[in-house]
Amino acid sequence: MSTPAALITGGTSGIGKAAAEALHGRGYWVAVTGQREESVARARKELPEDILVLRADARSLADTDRVMSEVRDRFGTLTTLLLNAGISRPGTLATYDEAAFDDVFTVNTKGAFFTLVKALPLLSDGASVIVTTGIGVTRGLTGNSLTAGSRGALLTMIPTLALELAPRRIRVNAISPGFTDTPMVRSTSGLGPDQIDALAAMNPFGRLGRPEDIAETVAFLASDGAAYITGQEIVVAGGAGLAV
Repeated sequence: MSTPAALITGGTSGIGKAAAEALHGRGYWVAVTGQREESVARARKELPEDILVLRADARSLADTDRVMSEVRDRFGTLTTLLLNAGISRPGTLATYDEAAFDDVFTVNTKGAFFTLVKALPLLSDGASVIVTTGIGVTRGLTGNSLTAGSRGALLTMIPTLALELAPRRIRVNAISPGFTDTPMVRSTSGLGPDQIDALAAMNPFGRLGRPEDIAETVAFLASDGAAYITGQEIVVAGGAGLAV
């Protein structure tokens, strides 16, 4: 049996990095991408040395082509694709401008879509495609309209993509984390430590999500145990949003 192989975009920190570690620990070959030089350099130091860490900008189709070429040379095929790269630009109708709109949708929506397009020749029959969307797509969060819209566009594609790829038994599912304690959330949410602690206290489980919580669900969706699951959204949020 050949070694399973995974590509994780946005995999140099937070949820993506935790997913890389989880899959690597299960015997996968793993490649991750990141956009910021400092994050890529840190990941190369902190992740196992046989994980392929590539610098790539999700805005650039040329970068995506290069990633696919390097993954093909290293792994040959992919059994798992985690589309996790994303950015957040908190704001309101009064503060957003066209540049912010274009930036968020180019990374979160266009980048994910065309990464899947360009990965198709590498995906083996029966592969698993997992798209990070987020609980904010279906639940209101002040200042989150651009991020929610860009991720929500991906969520609406999931059933159609699942049907399109079903003849090859390629599964396409979304994973929607709740508020998760990641470096990006800490740096771009606009929330201070006290506000983050308050959100944790409000969660039914009394804490924020951890990257490892999401990574374990990714590992399940990548596994043969999820071989008959496609076109679905799995919310990993500790019960957030259930209360009336």
